[in-house]
Amino acid sequence: TSQDAFRVRITGGVQGVGYRAWARGQALQLGLTGWVRNEADGSVSALIVGSPVATGSMLERFWSGPAGSSVSEVKTEEAALDEVPSDFRIVR
Repeated sequence: TSQDAFRVRITGGVQGVGYRAWARGQALQLGLTGWVRNEADGSVSALIVGSPVATGSMLERFWSGPAGSSVSEVKTEEAALDEVPSDFRIVR
């Protein structure tokens, strides 16, 4: 099965609103692996790995975010993987 991998940068009001926990829940629901973390500049970064359908769905969901968040931009680039993550975690 082919897997897609994307690095994603989400900007806007996305810190202090539970965005990482929300993203992890969405990713697990979709069967994705990877990680999500807060960045020093106020953005949130993520790596998502999974089927084309699941990654496509997650890229759309990043725009909605949890209640209280306001997403202004979702930047996506394809990621090269040395190894596929085994789970989806919040990292620092």
